[in-house]
Amino acid sequence: MDGTATTDLTRLTAAETAAVIANGQASAVEVTQAHLDRIASVDDRVHAFLHVDAVGALAQARAVDERRAAGEELGPLAGVPLAQKDVIVTRGVPTTCGSKILEGWIPPYDATVQARIRAAGVVTLGKCNMDEFAMGSSTENSAFGPSHNPWDLGRVPGGSSGGSAAAVAAYQAPLAIGTDTGGSIRQPAAVCGLVGHKPTYGGVSRYGLIAFSSSLDQAGPLARTVLDAALLHATVGGHDPMDSTSIDAPVPPVVAAAREGGSGDLTGLRVGVVRELGGEGYQPGVEAAFQAAVGWLEQMGASVVEVSCPHFSYALPAYYLIAPSECSSNLARFDAVRYGLRVGDDGVHSLEEVMSLTREAGFGPEVKRRIILGTYALSSGYYDAYYGQAQKVRTLISRDFEAAYAQVDVLVSPATPTVAFPLGERVDDPMAMYVADLCTLPASLAGLPAISVPCGLSEGLPVGFQVMAPALADDRCYRVAAAVEVAVAQHRGGPLLEEAPAL
Repeated sequence: MDGTATTDLTRLTAAETAAVIANGQASAVEVTQAHLDRIASVDDRVHAFLHVDAVGALAQARAVDERRAAGEELGPLAGVPLAQKDVIVTRGVPTTCGSKILEGWIPPYDATVQARIRAAGVVTLGKCNMDEFAMGSSTENSAFGPSHNPWDLGRVPGGSSGGSAAAVAAYQAPLAIGTDTGGSIRQPAAVCGLVGHKPTYGGVSRYGLIAFSSSLDQAGPLARTVLDAALLHATVGGHDPMDSTSIDAPVPPVVAAAREGGSGDLTGLRVGVVRELGGEGYQPGVEAAFQAAVGWLEQMGASVVEVSCPHFSYALPAYYLIAPSECSSNLARFDAVRYGLRVGDDGVHSLEEVMSLTREAGFGPEVKRRIILGTYALSSGYYDAYYGQAQKVRTLISRDFEAAYAQVDVLVSPATPTVAFPLGERVDDPMAMYVADLCTLPASLAGLPAISVPCGLSEGLPVGFQVMAPALADDRCYRVAAAVEVAVAQHRGGPLLEEAPAL
């Protein structure tokens, strides 16, 4: 390594890592090995990974080095390591979705997101822990044990993409892919002090993403900087004919927007503070950090007004009817016949009994809870009263957004009502757990882009600032988030994550 002998390669941003590799200061193999060594040294405490593919990662890195030596023109993230959420189907690598029912399953194909990552020369280190089938806000619902927040190992890293977030916050990877159904990228990003973006629904392919709630699920980036998140978004985004919900439109100019926002100039931008996403139930420290960030936006030239979105108050009950209903349909495919776990296949039990025994053994408590709730909501005599009504509320929430965006360019709120809570605190209280997604649910139900960026600390733990924008205006999210990132660095003397206690 020329000039990088004293540099900790795991502490570089993704953009810096790519530059180091492109300039020949370090090889992709050296960068990958540094991150594998970091995983080996800290993951026994963090438990971010369910499977580390050291052999495969080094092979991918060698291929990048060989292509560069041959004079090939490579992508902007070539050779940069990435932690992949275990909900993304990955060829030749165990993909469990955090569930016993898929333990040991090795897919024969790649999800489109993973295929694009491979094509870009991004090195996949392994598969990250998650709440089972992406159902949860703490990663405590994983069948393989919880992940831990690198800021405080006694606290949750959020969920369901908690393993992905923990890996990036613990410097085990500069980038990660998460998925967001009701906030599962933004909420873990917020409580781990990271940047996490939920793209416009249909902006990133869902092909090969193991389904929880098909009308809500969306993959997106987790990173330590806004620019890194934008670079990964640009890599995985775009139309995919394999996904019928994919939008046939170019990826918004997210990288340019991240660079523009880094100038700290928001002159002419109209910002709406959502009245309903604050007040009772929000920790005072979270509110204070959020209000400070709003003040920084004004100092950078933005005009700020309060906006009312009255139906946002119904997002939580609407979501917890729509998502379980869709999950009860999607998870019916786990029947012990085609793949995955099979229990009771002894020639004595009937097929129906084998299915029942397998699901009893393979699904965890939260998955069973949501399947039962969703099946009930879809049942004859209750469909219109529950699922149908929830879909009407979803429409009203979308109309609230439309009315708001007639007045402002972006909406802002805290990303979560509280900082990371202690492990075990909400395990036996599902409603308390669900409230963690209070701020993120409206954008998910409306299919709109939203990003969480660190804006300060409360009780020594990170607070996330959420920026929401109209459909396919993801670039606005990145522009504002980058400006907040600059302001945080100016007011705190550096990136927020640098204040995290060393593992």
